[in-house]
Amino acid sequence: MARTAPKVERLADDGEAMTDALGEVLAVAEEQGAVTWSDVSDDITSGEWGRLIESGLLIDADGEGFVVEDPEAVREALEDADAEPEDDDDEGWSQWDKLAALGTVGLFAGYSINSIRDAIGGTIDLALGPLANVLPFYVLILVLAVFTGATSSILQDQMMDMSGMGDHQEKMEQIKERRKKAKEEGDDEALDRIEQEQMELMTDQLGMFKQQFRPMVWIMLINIPVFLWIYWMVFGPGLTVGSPVITLPIFGEVASWRDGLVGPMQAWIVWYFLCSLSFTQVIRKALDVQTTPTGS
Repeated sequence: MARTAPKVERLADDGEAMTDALGEVLAVAEEQGAVTWSDVSDDITSGEWGRLIESGLLIDADGEGFVVEDPEAVREALEDADAEPEDDDDEGWSQWDKLAALGTVGLFAGYSINSIRDAIGGTIDLALGPLANVLPFYVLILVLAVFTGATSSILQDQMMDMSGMGDHQEKMEQIKERRKKAKEEGDDEALDRIEQEQMELMTDQLGMFKQQFRPMVWIMLINIPVFLWIYWMVFGPGLTVGSPVITLPIFGEVASWRDGLVGPMQAWIVWYFLCSLSFTQVIRKALDVQTTPTGS
């Protein structure tokens, strides 16, 4: 069931219609030993039929129809999907996700409203202030960049279904190939069926875009306060403007964290992003964090 359950879960993410279609096909296959499109065409759509085949849950039975891969595991996975409470909506966005999104929108105001930035900076300073008294400021920025890079990578790895995205890309490529072949053969019926599948996949793609944005909400909820605290330190009372001269890679000596290095980008921003980008890649390799689509 290890390989079957994730496939059923991805079908369940497509909506109740897909799990109903799988249940109908499973019932016919168990009754007859194999199932064909004509056996279920009155109960499910051609797009749903094609989706079941592409998911790998329906396997060709040497030209005698299709059989369900591991019927017992499919039945158990369907029962689990039906038993799960429907406390999530909007493509998997829970109430906590929505609250995090609301909090993130509020934090964005800290970039333009001084009172909010000072309140956030002062609050975060209760935890980071002691470190700022011990560590040089450039080292503290490096530490914070490593922290935000690690949390971002882990949240992406845990909250994004990369295998599902990889499967979706593979299906799109398969549909393109099938469409090209159907055009060459002049098969209008197959073209109509493929176009319907394309429309359904486009709907799935919109849901995946929402899923990709979901971890970003939590990432920003962590990263924005850290970034605002650094901003508060540089421009507020926390850091002396005339701090010791520092030497940054590529840019050399910098007299002040407020000095512009790349256009309007000041030294502290450039140093933070240099540390964040470089260490995030190291962290992803070390933890084997997957943030790009892969096939199942």
